[in-house]
Amino acid sequence: MNKTFLLTLIFVFITQFFYAQNAFDKFDGQDEVTSVIVNKKMFDLMSKVKVDASDKETQQYINLIKKLDYLKVFTTKNPKIEADMKATAEKYIKTAGLEELMRINDSGKNVKIMVKSGATDTQIKELLMYVEGAKNDDTVLLSLTGNFDLNEISVLTDKMQLPGGSDLKKASKGKK
Repeated sequence: MNKTFLLTLIFVFITQFFYAQNAFDKFDGQDEVTSVIVNKKMFDLMSKVKVDASDKETQQYINLIKKLDYLKVFTTKNPKIEADMKATAEKYIKTAGLEELMRINDSGKNVKIMVKSGATDTQIKELLMYVEGAKNDDTVLLSLTGNFDLNEISVLTDKMQLPGGSDLKKASKGKK
């Protein structure tokens, strides 16, 4: 293998990694965009909370957040920003190698849930959810990275009350 090819290959992987981390960051701090960003450090701190051993649901939640790296959620009702979110999400889906997990069209609300699989069918490295809001609903872009099981997502949506959480619950039930 020649050096040029090897350097090109390394550059592609590094670019892909940084694009994944930064593709949606342009929405952070924009007027008319609500953003929630939780990083690995915060998940680590959250996982150190002492819980009662008999509280199985909270224990499942603690076990899940230990496996998460980043959570980014952006919501807006601004049509121009919605269009930019949609274009950014579509471009990212094509370049990141995500596969469709499910799609929902309900009363004008369109939901796409895409994943990058891990070692097993239910193991997920990355989950991307894009909810195109109906008339007065928010458009939601959610990116979750780590190494977690899809069946654990409903615990996360219950405890963190994420926008689009009910749609994520449907995805985790549909994959069992």
